[in-house]
Amino acid sequence: MRLPGRIGLWLACGLLALLGIGHAVLQPLQPLQRLEWLSDDLRTRALAAHTGPHPDIVIVDIDDGSLSAVGRWPWGRDRLAQLSQELLGRQRVAALGFDLVFPEPDDGGLSDLHALVQAEPALGARWPEWRQRLDHDAPLAAALQGRPVVLGWYLNSEGQGARAGHLPAAVATVPKAQPTPSMPRWKGYAANLPVLAAAAPAAGFFNAWPDADGVIRSVAAVARVDDGLYESLALALWRQATGQPKLAVEWRPAPVGPGLEMAALRFTGEPAGQARRVALDERGALRVPYRGTGGPDGGSFRYIPAGTVLVGGLKPQELAGRIVLVGSSAPGLADLRATPLHPAMPGVEVHAHLLAGLLDDALPQRPSWAPGYEALLVALSVVAATLLALRLPAPLALAGMALYGVVLVAGTYWAQARALTVLPLASALVLAGLQFMLAIGSNYVRERQRRRSVVALFGTYLPPERVRLLVRQAGAGADIAAENRELSILFCDLQGFSGIAERLEPLALRDLLNRYFSEASATVHAHGGTLDKFIGDAVMAFWGAPLPQADHAARAVRAALALSQGIGPLNEHLAQQHLPPVNYGIGLATGLVCVGDLGSRLRRSYTAVGDAVNLAARLEALTREAGVGLLVADTTRAACDSQLPEVVWLEVDVCRVKGREQAVTVFTPLQPADPERALLEAQVEQWHLAHHAAAQQHVELARAHLARLNELIVQHPTASSALLGRLSHRLMARLASSGGVA
Repeated sequence: MRLPGRIGLWLACGLLALLGIGHAVLQPLQPLQRLEWLSDDLRTRALAAHTGPHPDIVIVDIDDGSLSAVGRWPWGRDRLAQLSQELLGRQRVAALGFDLVFPEPDDGGLSDLHALVQAEPALGARWPEWRQRLDHDAPLAAALQGRPVVLGWYLNSEGQGARAGHLPAAVATVPKAQPTPSMPRWKGYAANLPVLAAAAPAAGFFNAWPDADGVIRSVAAVARVDDGLYESLALALWRQATGQPKLAVEWRPAPVGPGLEMAALRFTGEPAGQARRVALDERGALRVPYRGTGGPDGGSFRYIPAGTVLVGGLKPQELAGRIVLVGSSAPGLADLRATPLHPAMPGVEVHAHLLAGLLDDALPQRPSWAPGYEALLVALSVVAATLLALRLPAPLALAGMALYGVVLVAGTYWAQARALTVLPLASALVLAGLQFMLAIGSNYVRERQRRRSVVALFGTYLPPERVRLLVRQAGAGADIAAENRELSILFCDLQGFSGIAERLEPLALRDLLNRYFSEASATVHAHGGTLDKFIGDAVMAFWGAPLPQADHAARAVRAALALSQGIGPLNEHLAQQHLPPVNYGIGLATGLVCVGDLGSRLRRSYTAVGDAVNLAARLEALTREAGVGLLVADTTRAACDSQLPEVVWLEVDVCRVKGREQAVTVFTPLQPADPERALLEAQVEQWHLAHHAAAQQHVELARAHLARLNELIVQHPTASSALLGRLSHRLMARLASSGGVA
């Protein structure tokens, strides 16, 4: 299942990468776009300066208090003329911008009065006086004449595009009237009366430009009407306050289809005498660098009620050198805008934030290469998520993915805070997160399946606690594939079983075998062994797999000793049924074998094969001939001699085993009680001397050592004296039958 699972994950990785690339360079996907806006808003909130009111910008607010004091809106132009005179004259502001438009004349009922004069000729003498008194546009025009003022106007594209008022002069034109597919092309506008437009040196549109979710994150710097380009209120006011630097548009080819795309605005002739480049997005817009939450209590700008200005509530020149924007925070005037920092920020403050960014040269902007960057970032992120999930354990993979996300977020934050570069983030994080969860989930399912397969496979070979240890230590990666490994193998057989089987009923024989197998299995498991199989009345087990065991030989020897010493309960059971006792024949060998999941397509099992397995089986068969219940190959003794200080090794013989060319020295381990150890070691020493003398054909010397051994056995009998006596008698018989040749 591993290979198809990985292929499926990489296919999902490719599909998510293609989805993200399409979102970045072709058509934004609304769910991803909304998440991108959310991440953008969070960064904007985190980066908001909150450093107090901007020192150079003041908002004169037509608030509810001013409306209550002066009267309902719209105010007469004479009031606005009075407001302008106060700000431009007594306060000596550096520039004055109106977040208002004056498309219709304010004649104070002059048209109705003119009709009355025509009906009553006697009133004609007073017509000039009335016309001068009731024409409120003229005082406002006079107040604005020759002053640093920027009037507002707005664009529309509804219906046929109605046009009203006098359009200000274009700041640039589109080269050769080429299409600009990324920029809205407005059909109509509502501009100011010609008399007011002629009096004010500049005008800028104040259209809000919300994204699809209704939040204003950027404002158009310039807009296209016919083939002309017109500046926004904030841009016009900034130019007015900084000496009217010359403006030039930097174009680039449209990324798709014919036409042009606006890249930046270049300004020359500023007071500093240096050229300045302001990058734009593909729509010709500037991001608004919001400084705070907005409103009179937001703290980003100083708000002064218009009513206070009208009654002379400010000290002379209190606003000298400031740039003043006139607008409204009154809910009834419907100029509250949703922004990343506040759901209802006064529209005039949106322009103030953009103006502050222009003045401070702190305009974060999305670069033209952002779509390519986003596509590359998405591709790299989903690949990274896949690699982390596939190459690392789940905890490390989660930590790595979290670190990757933190680095991305921190890098994007740094780019916007220090380099004023707004980079996309959400699509890479979301798609990489989806891929990571898919990969982790797939890994979990596959690992759970493999754990079940490990438990199902080894549950018949190992006790439950060792199966759990195996799964915990090696995980689902517990490798059951066949491999070469050094193991210690044990074969245990019931000697005398054939005679008993002949005398027992099948069900009774079954019960006997079940008892024997259960006890043998418990002993193997108690010593950390793996129960391989039952072969008739024989048991095969091994140590060193599936989990490696450095002391596998010592464990096998201890298990063999426990088995040979545990025959008593089984013989007691046989005696109760008036059956003869049985003995265990146990063979042990250590060596390199092939262990793993072996078998045919129809039936497989976890087992071991190799020379050491064959040798252990042969040694188990030799126990009858040798008269010793437990035979251990020299390889096993060499592997565990230093690990079993409590054992006294008795060399039994040098045997030739069927199927092997080399002879094998076999031993049996003895476990004497402490008081008997010295006595047993002395007896074993005499046996070894006799055995080696016989092997070298020193018959008389061998007989002398055997005689000494027999004396020691008679003088100081031990638990192993009977075994040594049998071996001594056997060797003496061999010497006699061979004519002195052992």
